[in-house]
Amino acid sequence: MKILKEKHSFIVNLFLFLIANTIIFRGLCTLIIICFFVYCFFSVRDMTFPKKAIYYILIIATPLLLEIAFFWNNDDFRLGIKSLEKSISLLLFPIFIIGNYKCIKFYKLLKAYSITTTILIFIFLVRYYFVFNQYFMSFYYGMNMWQMGYHFSNTIGIHAPALNMHLAFVSICNLYFLLLNFREGKSFLIQLLYLFIFLFSFFFLLIINTRIALIVSILGYLIIVISYFLKSQNVFQITKKIFVVFTLILSIFIVFIKNNSFMKEKYNRMIFDKFEMVGKLDQIERPEVEIYSSLVTRLTIWKETIDLAKNHLIFGVGSSDSKKELFKYYEKTNQKFLTKYQLPVHNQYLDFLLKFGVLGLIGVLLYIGYIAYVGVKLKNVIVISFFILFSICNFTDDFLIRFDGIVFSGFWISLFTSLYLQTTTIKPILKFTHLF
Repeated sequence: MKILKEKHSFIVNLFLFLIANTIIFRGLCTLIIICFFVYCFFSVRDMTFPKKAIYYILIIATPLLLEIAFFWNNDDFRLGIKSLEKSISLLLFPIFIIGNYKCIKFYKLLKAYSITTTILIFIFLVRYYFVFNQYFMSFYYGMNMWQMGYHFSNTIGIHAPALNMHLAFVSICNLYFLLLNFREGKSFLIQLLYLFIFLFSFFFLLIINTRIALIVSILGYLIIVISYFLKSQNVFQITKKIFVVFTLILSIFIVFIKNNSFMKEKYNRMIFDKFEMVGKLDQIERPEVEIYSSLVTRLTIWKETIDLAKNHLIFGVGSSDSKKELFKYYEKTNQKFLTKYQLPVHNQYLDFLLKFGVLGLIGVLLYIGYIAYVGVKLKNVIVISFFILFSICNFTDDFLIRFDGIVFSGFWISLFTSLYLQTTTIKPILKFTHLF
């Protein structure tokens, strides 16, 4: 019996490891997820659910429950079913992961995930150098830097903001384990190895170079470092090591900016310029050049979305019809630039408000806010950093309509819940659960 339990534990953790590292590869990840669900279905007798598990499962499944509750509001049921299918994993992940919470080795899984993903992206970067050498060299010499991250991400088969959201979490995890090695007094070679792994993951963030991911990564670094200081006793030794790490980060950042003149424009003009033109984009000369990826464009889209949502606060416009109705509204309000390029909401909170009305907004706040609840209960900096990462990223994008965002969030939220259940229902068997 003990051997069977150990075998089951190994298989579950192996599946979780494979899912975590393949989320950026949609086809392969889907296949592994299906295999994991089938395995769990046939080994359901090995699963256990604490009393409160049903509440956690329902909260994680909130986006799916909204799709089901408002399915009648879709004009095109075929598109409604397609939208609903994307969210099914938000019910199955919490059932099968929480059901196996006792055998999940969270920190070993997290460490293996962060290291393996860093190595995978390094391999893809080496591949990029040989297969797309012309693009690589043009970026190296500072040409066409605006398309660098998007072109590299496309060669992997994932949208750049989604890839950088994953890499931001990986980078935060790598810093966590680097500081943990400092704290536990690991050998110099191990500390040096983890230092290189962290620096590589930070460098990859700059390669993809999406603004929000870089900002939330820095916020995550600060949370990890502050909590590390609060927990440590030898402040002088810690300060020296932290100073070295951040000096290296700053050096990489400065060298990168020096070779990337577009980055100055991206983090300055494209964020703060032309705020007075919100709602008046057509009055801007050459808007495609001046403000296509600027914050003023996002603010105008959000203004239009809110104005449309005001007329549908009770039931929304329907999951399958939200984009179509928004594009019609652009045309109705004579927003020619937005109509021409049919720019979507790019804000998950407003996206759910438009789709499902007030209940949609409450639902997405409950779903994302639950991450903060678990993080605070655990006093766990990784979970809190994930909350900051996912909540802020969804202000400028809508990751709960994408496979990588749905699986990424549902998977990790279920694992965080499992860790919480381990600490509250069984004796903690982990050497460390937080840095606070």
